[in-house]
Amino acid sequence: MQQQLDSQPISSIASRRAVAFAHLDEASLGWFHVRAVLVAGVGFFTDSYDMFVISQALPMIYQIYYGSQYIQGEFPSEISNSNNSSLAKTPQNVRLDFISAHPNGVHVDAWLKASTSWGNLVGQLVFGYLGDRLGRKRIYGVELVIMCVCTIGSALSSSLAQGFSVLVVLGLWRFCLGIGIGGDYPVSCVITAEFANVRYRGTMIAAVFAMQGIGILAGAIAYVATLAVFKPLVQADYKNLDHVWRITLGIGLIPALFAIYFRLTVPETPRFTADVMGATQTALNDIEQILIVNNIGTVTTSWGNETAHEFANKPVEKLSFFTDFKAYFGQRKNFKILFATSYCWFALDVAWYGLAINQSTVLSLINFNGPSKMAVNVTIGNKTQLQYLTPPIDIWDFFHQTALGNVIISMAGTVPGYWFTVALIERMGRKPIQIMGFAIITACLGFMAVFWDTLSQQQVPFLIIFTIAQFFFQFGPNATTFVIPGEVFPTRFRSTGHGISAASGKFGAILGIQAVGPYFASNAVAVLGVFSVIMFSGLVATFWLPETAGRSLEEISREDSVGGASRRSGVGLSATNEVLLVQDDVDWALVQ
Repeated sequence: MQQQLDSQPISSIASRRAVAFAHLDEASLGWFHVRAVLVAGVGFFTDSYDMFVISQALPMIYQIYYGSQYIQGEFPSEISNSNNSSLAKTPQNVRLDFISAHPNGVHVDAWLKASTSWGNLVGQLVFGYLGDRLGRKRIYGVELVIMCVCTIGSALSSSLAQGFSVLVVLGLWRFCLGIGIGGDYPVSCVITAEFANVRYRGTMIAAVFAMQGIGILAGAIAYVATLAVFKPLVQADYKNLDHVWRITLGIGLIPALFAIYFRLTVPETPRFTADVMGATQTALNDIEQILIVNNIGTVTTSWGNETAHEFANKPVEKLSFFTDFKAYFGQRKNFKILFATSYCWFALDVAWYGLAINQSTVLSLINFNGPSKMAVNVTIGNKTQLQYLTPPIDIWDFFHQTALGNVIISMAGTVPGYWFTVALIERMGRKPIQIMGFAIITACLGFMAVFWDTLSQQQVPFLIIFTIAQFFFQFGPNATTFVIPGEVFPTRFRSTGHGISAASGKFGAILGIQAVGPYFASNAVAVLGVFSVIMFSGLVATFWLPETAGRSLEEISREDSVGGASRRSGVGLSATNEVLLVQDDVDWALVQ
């Protein structure tokens, strides 16, 4: 046996892996690639639908459960009706301003909007780590199961007991939902990257992420459609809005159920099978099978991966992961890349989520957030004074307008931006797109901060600049900060590295939603100024990243620089594990 080991030097093992991966990297774009993108993309559609649909649900919940408590009094007779008689204010004709009315409204609202992001942060770290420890296949689909359970829980939220109001229960379900959504980020990206060919890898990953825009748009359309169905009922009784928000949240269950089966039948990626599990024979067999499926005209073909599953149940490097992780990222050049991917995502999400989850100000500026206040001469006693008052509204019309406004915002800049990235990411490269996006967003937000007093009074100029910013969020760092972390780390740490980067982004989102965003309405100039400065810092950090277009994953992460599965990452295995990996390759060679 020792002679057999000596006859198979590590360099030849690396060569066989390199040749096998080259076939995967050079494969034509085919049905297996289409399937990988669709399965991951449907999950991401669900992620974004569930994440952003809450921004329109919360005002309805406030109206239903707190409207009668905080909406009181009468409209002045001057704006009530032609008979000069007063009209009582009710939740049927007045929109509740929960943030102003509730003693701690601004922070309650911010927590509910950020609860999913807190869950995202946990899910991205946990699933990112598990993706490297247990394998991509073993956890792919688990996150969707969590999302399905929590979507049902969110849609059925109600007050349970004293101190557990509908808002508390909903917040808890949304946090748990966020764990599932967060888990989808590293696993979907890494699986897509490791199955992709070099030529279209960026396009495939960007296409998966572009489903976020479709999910955002679908959420707004779902509200428009559900409100249309319930129009007579809501106009008769505002409490029927309870059906609208519950049904709309529940719709997110449908695509998740559709994707679960396909995710559970996705094979382990050959790169993980060979480089981490040490099952080279299984990896080579899987590559052959992928190339066969790639030429079959169906996206439903799958196969078992019993050998990989057996190895996944017995990880050969269990005790060395954290030691190797510390050793690898303890090197300055490697830590610099992890820091750059994390900080760029952090900087992006501060502004992106701060604006996306708090769009009431934007909707007001484009006249899709209810009627404007009227100038009315109100007589109080013997005195008459001019007051600006909001007239009575049709509460159904208000929420319908808001939903239409969100559709317009999504269509104007958000959705097109994602697909420009898909179309041009291989031609332009990741770094140029990210630098361009950060630069233009910095300029747009800075311009709005400086000229806010003027822009806030002029609908068309504001909408143009805001749309440009939204477009370059997507045709820029919102897409590339997702793509790059899936490419720059070695196989052994790829999922963990992506999870850390994504979690850093969600920490930025939490700050944007809870610490900065709530003050947009009252101090827009300062908020926009802060966002602009943070965007510029993301631009600077981008220069620390390598360009990944047109290069294999092994070349980008320098895994090919040293022979052996783990030594590709620059980190040595323990002696026992290295022998196990070499022995597996020797056994494979003997049966050829």
